[in-house]
Amino acid sequence: MSSSQSVKRKFPVKSLLVLVFVVAPLAATAWYFTRSKPILVVLAKVQRGNVEASVSNTRAGTIKACRRAKLAPPAGGQISSLLVKKGERVVAGQILLELWDQDLHAQEQLARDQLNTSQLRVREVCSMAAAAKRDANRSKELKEKGFISSQLLDRSVTDAKSRQASCAAARSDIKQAKSRIEVVKTGLERMVLRAPFAGIVADISGELGEYATPSPPGILTLPAVDLIDDSCMYVSAPIDEVDASKVKVGQFSRITLDAIKNRTFTGKVQRIAPYVLELEKQARTVEVEVAFTAPLKEENLLVGYSADVEIVHEVHEKVLRIPTQTLMEGKRVLLYASDGKLEERKVTTGLANWESTEVVSGLKEGDQIVFSLDREGVKAGVLVQPEVGITKK
Repeated sequence: MSSSQSVKRKFPVKSLLVLVFVVAPLAATAWYFTRSKPILVVLAKVQRGNVEASVSNTRAGTIKACRRAKLAPPAGGQISSLLVKKGERVVAGQILLELWDQDLHAQEQLARDQLNTSQLRVREVCSMAAAAKRDANRSKELKEKGFISSQLLDRSVTDAKSRQASCAAARSDIKQAKSRIEVVKTGLERMVLRAPFAGIVADISGELGEYATPSPPGILTLPAVDLIDDSCMYVSAPIDEVDASKVKVGQFSRITLDAIKNRTFTGKVQRIAPYVLELEKQARTVEVEVAFTAPLKEENLLVGYSADVEIVHEVHEKVLRIPTQTLMEGKRVLLYASDGKLEERKVTTGLANWESTEVVSGLKEGDQIVFSLDREGVKAGVLVQPEVGITKK
């Protein structure tokens, strides 16, 4: 056999070695760098928990005090004393302001003087009446013995009766004098403005020397003192008429305030207005009052703060639930399969809110579904990779 024939037989072996050690790694490298990479997604785990159905206010609600009185003196007059300041705390019955009342004090003194005079006159007149009665009794005895005439006896008896009537009239004058004193004292009370309950003075519209008047019916005037009982507060919030039928007295509520961030207060519905409020160019609403259930000693809540309420009207406990954001149109979700690919799954849902949705069928506890549906390329059949450390609960 010639040498040229031997070379030809060995050539295929060398070519195979080149293919294995040179071409194959290059091809593998090219495939690795040109293959499609998995899409990073955020997953949510299907788990058990509570799902609530709730309604919320359509416009911002307002914190109000359980008791608030815009006070004015019962009578008109010039302010002579202002005994409180804005922001001051007062107790029930405390005097807030006084009107000029020197004329009434003078009338009271006059009535007391008249009372003293009447009492002195009663002593005099009634003493004389008692003496006249004794004289009449003696005259009867003398008449029986024949020492005086019937005419003298009649005169003595008549005089006794007259003096008794004068005594009774004098006693009536005492009652009248006491009544006049009570009338003047009532007038003096009308010149004093007292706190009807304990609270804080929110505002004072009058000044020393100014003339204060009560608000007549149908005429709005500024109150002299605005008093607020801040020991008890509630939220008044408008609920859309569509949701009003779901709200019942006593339902649990959550209260949030713009002024106090990252803080939720608990409350319960205490009143539902028996009518629909109709405002021009706005939806028809029903006013609902939600009372705070926890003490508010440490919170600096102010009357007039804006507030939002979430009234829970139905709760399903310990049910399978998923984040509402994971639901696609047609009640479908993207399930993360064991091979790393996404699988479309149709589910049957129950109770739902903005955060969570109850799953009746289609998923089981522990399944993982895609939360980040808005990412580009996320769809059924694609290869995905969960983001490390990010799992929605």
